[in-house]
Amino acid sequence: MKIDLTGKVALVSGSTQGIGKAAALAMAECGATIVLLARNEEKLKTVATELPTPSSQKHQYLVADFNQPNQLKSVISGWVRDGNHADILVNNTGGPKGGAIASAPVEEFIAAFNQHLICNHILVQALLPKMKEKRFGKIINVISTSVKQPLPQLGVSNTIRGAVGNWSKTLANELGPFNIAVNNVLPGATNTERLKGIAENKSHLTQDSVDSIFQTMASESPMQRIAEPEEIAQAILFLASPMSSYVNGINIPVDGGRTKSL
Repeated sequence: MKIDLTGKVALVSGSTQGIGKAAALAMAECGATIVLLARNEEKLKTVATELPTPSSQKHQYLVADFNQPNQLKSVISGWVRDGNHADILVNNTGGPKGGAIASAPVEEFIAAFNQHLICNHILVQALLPKMKEKRFGKIINVISTSVKQPLPQLGVSNTIRGAVGNWSKTLANELGPFNIAVNNVLPGATNTERLKGIAENKSHLTQDSVDSIFQTMASESPMQRIAEPEEIAQAILFLASPMSSYVNGINIPVDGGRTKSL
């Protein structure tokens, strides 16, 4: 079955690289009009030119920094006031830096909470009135397998990801009656700049090479490899499509089987 998103508008955050960019490309290929959202305008312009236009879509981009929630609120509110809307929202933000939870400064928790949960919430609140009016919406949160199983040396991330997971499930329960589905994609180790940063941090702590750390990460999955962003994007595409019309309030791990729980 071919996925057809013609006529749908998808707003994708963190979309200049990695999973966000891969998701934007996949949905554009299926006919969706993409609204890219990130902080680097030059990168946004470049990605916008790479997006396919099989349905003669006119893609857009918005510039906002998730380190500044008030700025994001101003940008998205102005965009909506101008008569714009999104049928699909992909919340995707780079994770907090690694480290043990006991030594993490309070400021890191606050910053991560703002970047992830608060900014996700700002986007949902801005887009929700039109979704309710149309009685249609797909909200897809890219989180982490740490929602199911906390990961070593990612204390702040584990904490905030869990909060986003519970926020999402609560939202799914509230918005289901409006035919608005809220679901989470939980990537495992994926070949992104984020993973490279985690590996470099571990290398600094353990004195092991970055290559050996990548090999260890790959060996932790039954499939014995690290995912590519495009593989995570396919799960996002499924949740954005009519094929998932009765899927709501769930977590989908895309980790090659690494997570030990069901």
